[in-house]
Amino acid sequence: MKVLYYISLTLVIIGALNWLLVGLFEFNLVSMIFGEMSVLSRVIYTLVGVAGLISIGLYPKIDD
Repeated sequence: MKVLYYISLTLVIIGALNWLLVGLFEFNLVSMIFGEMSVLSRVIYTLVGVAGLISIGLYPKIDD
């Protein structure tokens, strides 16, 4: 489970950095690398979203 949390946290950080770039510079790194809503970019967005849902499970672990 620990590996899953590390992977999820890494994907959430990547997603957050992408949103930071979008917010500050109107630059979408995922679209730039994989194409505007291509199959690969949709997979990346889906993985980041699932990682966000999995990361909800980290809340009980904050006090550990």
